[in-house]
Amino acid sequence: MTDSNRDITAVVLRERSRLGNFIRQRVRDPSDAEDILQDVFHEFVEAYRLPEPIEQVGAWLFQVARHRIIDRFRKKGAQSLDDAAQDPDAEEGEAYRLDLALPSPNAGPEALYARSVLLKTLQLAVDELPDSQREVFMAHEIEGRSFKDMAAHSGIAMNTLLARKRYAVLALRAHLQAVYDEFET
Repeated sequence: MTDSNRDITAVVLRERSRLGNFIRQRVRDPSDAEDILQDVFHEFVEAYRLPEPIEQVGAWLFQVARHRIIDRFRKKGAQSLDDAAQDPDAEEGEAYRLDLALPSPNAGPEALYARSVLLKTLQLAVDELPDSQREVFMAHEIEGRSFKDMAAHSGIAMNTLLARKRYAVLALRAHLQAVYDEFET
């Protein structure tokens, strides 16, 4: 093994756990976090072999990780509301959860800013919903009530409640789309 390969291996072994924890705190999906970690180390190997040395390797790795997280957030965006509404793996009543479409508050300052703008826009849009849709939306999203529970207590069919939630999400999505489009540019 060459000295260069030994140095790379030592850095990877020394920084892997700390860097992995840093990424996992900011990225929800474990497989995305692992992909970012691998991308960072791949970029490190490429950069290490360049004639210009990396001065502070640890700081460099974390900076690259921050950039990869931001890139992943921009590329993927927050999960689109259409995708959340049509998720075949979602459990009953979970298909329309808007919190899945918001950036994680732990994903850095850009995501935190995006989240705050989206939440303000969301509040205004919720206020404009028809009462029946707003009540179902708030009961499910804010109070955490299940559709089965709401149906049992209100006497309204679960399918009707699901439809109201779906219409609410579609209306909210229309309001939020302009904000999402602005963040993608």
